[in-house]
Amino acid sequence: MEMWWDAIGVVAAICTTSGFLPQLVRGVKTRRLDDVSPGLLVLLIVGGTLWFSYGMHKWDKIIMAANAVTVSLASAILFLRSYYIRKRDKVYDGRDEKGYR
Repeated sequence: MEMWWDAIGVVAAICTTSGFLPQLVRGVKTRRLDDVSPGLLVLLIVGGTLWFSYGMHKWDKIIMAANAVTVSLASAILFLRSYYIRKRDKVYDGRDEKGYR
């Protein structure tokens, strides 16, 4: 019976973690992620880190793996969001890449 619960845990982990992939792929293709809430991403990163810690305490590999991937994907989306916004909003001030006018 325990094996069934492990299988349910694996399927649940795959479903919830893979939910970030469409957002990440869309963001990379369009180079726009400003419609994604940074507050949501920060909370997911903090929550995923805490869940990962809990999984370490219980030595539950499913919890650890799922939340390690979740934190990685949410961090990547947050980083790319910030990067794309900064790159797009950069104002040209007449200087070249080295800072010379």
